[in-house]
Amino acid sequence: QVQLVESGGGLVQPGGSLRVSCSASGSILITYAMGWYRQAPGKNRELVATITSGGSTNYADSVKGRFTISRDNAKNTVYLQMNSLKPEDTAVYYCNADIRRVFGLRADYWGQGTQVTVSS
Repeated sequence: QVQLVESGGGLVQPGGSLRVSCSASGSILITYAMGWYRQAPGKNRELVATITSGGSTNYADSVKGRFTISRDNAKNTVYLQMNSLKPEDTAVYYCNADIRRVFGLRADYWGQGTQVTVSS
């Protein structure tokens, strides 16, 4: 089995910063790309940022220049540093990882989500 566990969400004022983390554990052979998605109430889940195992990154236009994705391959952990937060960043943030399991198939895995609320 593979599990993704997120942490670090919470309430922050507009203009503030927050960092969320996601650690993958279990029978992992290779972790390929990792990323963050978010879903606001009444909206579809959308991509926030992704990072390959080699460190190449991709961001949604709405977060470019404000958010930074990074990862620690030794710990199978991905981070999202969020600065200059806006109320429209309020959403449940989900971690995603493309993983090949030991003696298993390659598949996408999702975390349970962590709430980020930006409000004064």
